[in-house]
Amino acid sequence: MALIVQKYGGTSVGNVERIKNVANRVAKTVGEGNQVVVVVSAMSGETDKLIGLANQISPTPSERELDMLLSSGERVTSALTAMAIDALGHKAKSFTGRQAGIVTDAVHTKAKIERINGDRIKKALDEGFVVVLAGFQGITPNEDVTTLGRGGSDLSAVAIASAIAADLCEIYTDVDGVYTTDPNIVPEARKLDKISYEEMLELASLGAKVLQTRSVEFAMKYKVPVVVRSSFNDNPGTLVVEEDRDMENVFVSGIAYDKNQAKVTIVNVPDKPGIAAKLFEAIAASNIVVDMIVQNVSSDGKFADISFTVPKTDTRKALEVSEAIAKELGAERVDKREDISKISVIGVGMRTHSGVASKMFQTLAANNINIAMISTSEIKVSCVIDLKYTELAVRVLHEAFDLAG
Repeated sequence: MALIVQKYGGTSVGNVERIKNVANRVAKTVGEGNQVVVVVSAMSGETDKLIGLANQISPTPSERELDMLLSSGERVTSALTAMAIDALGHKAKSFTGRQAGIVTDAVHTKAKIERINGDRIKKALDEGFVVVLAGFQGITPNEDVTTLGRGGSDLSAVAIASAIAADLCEIYTDVDGVYTTDPNIVPEARKLDKISYEEMLELASLGAKVLQTRSVEFAMKYKVPVVVRSSFNDNPGTLVVEEDRDMENVFVSGIAYDKNQAKVTIVNVPDKPGIAAKLFEAIAASNIVVDMIVQNVSSDGKFADISFTVPKTDTRKALEVSEAIAKELGAERVDKREDISKISVIGVGMRTHSGVASKMFQTLAANNINIAMISTSEIKVSCVIDLKYTELAVRVLHEAFDLAG
C-alpha cells in the first residue's frame, strides 16, 4: 500500500463531468490498494470571476476580505469532488486549509506556509476515508484565512505530501508532463521522462507554467518525489527528482520563455557608492521581486544607467518607487518597456559543458534578434529580447540545441 497525494488543477475540475472523471481516477487508485489525499483547485475561471466581483465593489479591496472570497472557490470544488468519490462507493471527506491544519504567515494573497499539523488528515486516512483538500489556502495563527498566490494548490499538495510522508505527489494538469519547450510553439517538443528539482525550479521561475515555483522549492527542500501527469489520459508523466549522473550527460534540457516582463531604467544616476543599495532597498520594501539587474557606467565615470526587470503586474508600483528615488538622487528620468520577453536555456549539464552561452548568442544573432540584457547561473542563461521575437527565438534555440523528439 502506498500513500499518494494527487492534485487536480482548474481545467481538470472545470465542470461536473470533469469532477466525475477525477473521482473515477481517485477510485481507481484506491482500488489498487492505496491511501489517497486529493488536493483540488477552484473550477477553471472561478478565481478570475471572484476577483472580477471584488473589483466591481472596490478597485482596491481589502486583501484580508479578498482571501476570504477567493478561498471559497476551492471549497466548492473539494465538496463536489468528495460527493463524486462517495457516489462511487468510496468514503470521502473534504477539508478546508484550516481543517487540514495548514498554518501560514499573515501576508494576505501570497501567504507562506509556516507549519502543517497533519493529524486530522492521518486520522481520516486511517479510518478509510479519501481526504479531499481545498488547495491554495491556509490560516494564520490568529485564524484569518489566507491564500497562497497563483498556482498555490501545487504548493498545498507538495506541502501536505511532505507533512504526512507520502510516497508520491502526483500533479494532474492539462498537459501530460514537462516538455523541452512549449509544444504550442514547437510541435516537435519532446516530453522529458525525468527532470531535476533545480531544472524544474528554473523552468517554473522562467515562465513555464507546469508547476508553481514555490511548490518546486518545497519539493526540493523536503525531497518530495513529484510526477506531472495529464488528467485527460493515462500517459506516463515526468518525474521531478534529485539530480543524477544521467541528467548531466544532457547539457541542455529545455527552453523557457516569459512574456510577463517589464524593464525599468533609471537614466543618468550619479555613479557613487550606495546608490544601487538605496534604490533596491526601496524596491524590496514594496515587496517587488526583481529579476535581472544591469548597470551601465558612462565614459566619464560620473553617471550610470540602472536597468532592472520585474513582473508586468508590478510595473506601476516599480515605476512609482523608482521615480521617487530618481528625484531624490537627481537622476535624469525613469524609462519603462513592457514590449519585452525573457528567453532562457536550462540544463544541469551546463555545469560540466562549455559553450552554451556562445551557441545561444550566435543563434539569436543569426536570426537578427537583439539582446537587451543577459543573466546567468550554473544551469541557465537568460536573455531579454523584443517581445515580437519570442516565438522565433524559442523555435531557433530549440532547433540549435537539438531538443526535438
